Amino acid sequence: MRNGKTFTLKGNDIRNGWQVLDADGQALGRLAVRAAILLMGKHKPVYSPHLPMGDFVVVINAGKVRFTGNKLANKIYYRHTGYMGGLKETVLKDMMQKKPERVIELAVKRMLPQNKLGRQLFGRLKVYAGPEHPHESQVNAAAKAARA
Repeated sequence: MRNGKTFTLKGNDIRNGWQVLDADGQALGRLAVRAAILLMGKHKPVYSPHLPMGDFVVVINAGKVRFTGNKLANKIYYRHTGYMGGLKETVLKDMMQKKPERVIELAVKRMLPQNKLGRQLFGRLKVYAGPEHPHESQVNAAAKAARA
């Protein structure tokens, strides 16, 4: 025990890094769990659930994510337009052809807290269908800062 005082992390003490996850060949759920943990900051020893502790997460190759079982044909995403009878359905196979990034975004978003903090953390998730992303300088700067 250090002087009998509890250590509390302040907002200025937070150091956010950048993490890159490659979705090529990874199962959707396992990738989403890893991204959610990094966004919330649970991988850090000074984790505080009420602060935006986590790192920025860049997911590349979203179009190459792997699905188990018959999910491509059977999994359905629902959304509502707000009008009477406005329930819209989209099958996973169609969504992967049109917007593969959205599949990963929805999986990660639903694993984050459903409150203001969760919405703030979700803004730190960047998903790209291909291998290129425009955050190379941030990722390199974070890697250099971590080594120093």
